[in-house]
Amino acid sequence: MAGKKPRKVVVLMGGRSPEREISLKTGRRISSALAEVGYKVLDVDPKGDFIKSLNDFRPDVVFIALHGRYGEDGTIQGLLEVLGYPYTGSGVLASALCMDKVMAKKVLLYEGISTPPFRIITAGECQERQRTETADRLIEELGLPLVVKPSRQGSTIGVSVARKAEELEKAITDAFRYDQTVFAEKFIDGVEVTASIIGTKNPRVLPLLEIVPATGFYDYTAKYSPGMSQHIIPARIPQDVAERVEELALRSYRALGCRQFARVDFMIDREDTPFVLEVNTIPGMTETSLLPDSAKAAGITFAELVSLFVEEAWALAHDECS
Repeated sequence: MAGKKPRKVVVLMGGRSPEREISLKTGRRISSALAEVGYKVLDVDPKGDFIKSLNDFRPDVVFIALHGRYGEDGTIQGLLEVLGYPYTGSGVLASALCMDKVMAKKVLLYEGISTPPFRIITAGECQERQRTETADRLIEELGLPLVVKPSRQGSTIGVSVARKAEELEKAITDAFRYDQTVFAEKFIDGVEVTASIIGTKNPRVLPLLEIVPATGFYDYTAKYSPGMSQHIIPARIPQDVAERVEELALRSYRALGCRQFARVDFMIDREDTPFVLEVNTIPGMTETSLLPDSAKAAGITFAELVSLFVEEAWALAHDECS
């Protein structure tokens, strides 16, 4: 296969998760960019007998533009490996780990990487008769404010910031609508920074990006609505803190077994201590997304970026990646 270049690409987009609409936006942008630079592209929404579409088209590479469950959690990656199609992004294990925020935090803590203190909330603790007691115990252990999150959900769906006890009870109830595993973590007051990483054997961090949401919280609306957040590159943090963030980002990327690309999200507190919030193995690629902005600041166009991912997926599958 040496010297051969991938020409046919299937872009998987849509899917069944609550992030379907964002996935479609991401996928269409990727598909358009790849077609513009000469790839033969087929868009596939993985529902029904989509495997037939794959087998009929016989792509050189499958570009996974799915977000959330059945796309970002290792399931589609495992299927593509069984079918024998090279695909973009991280493999089965890294995808599953990073999708499960609780498991990812446990790996990070084992590796000595700072992440906000947290506690898992069981389904039993969410029952009406237990809710107030659970909230009181969380406040005693972690203090307020707290961030409550479903463990396996993306795009800030189901995430709430609770600043008082009654808000915490509601936040817990809301989070359990999206997952059976929910956790509360200490709210870190400070600067939100994201470190986008590209590469596998020699990964590198793209320029750090500071997020300034218009509403004070980087929620679903702030992420995907033009004008609802400001992206500042480079992030306005001291040089030594920036170097520390880059180091922690690479350590997190390697510890979780990521490859090709990922985005590591941080909060930096008032004492300039960085905390890893999560690692995203399929970050958004819409017009308002973070990784493409960091790539642009590094002189990489969107078409160059997605072409790079296709070429590296092909090279990794044929062991040609340096």
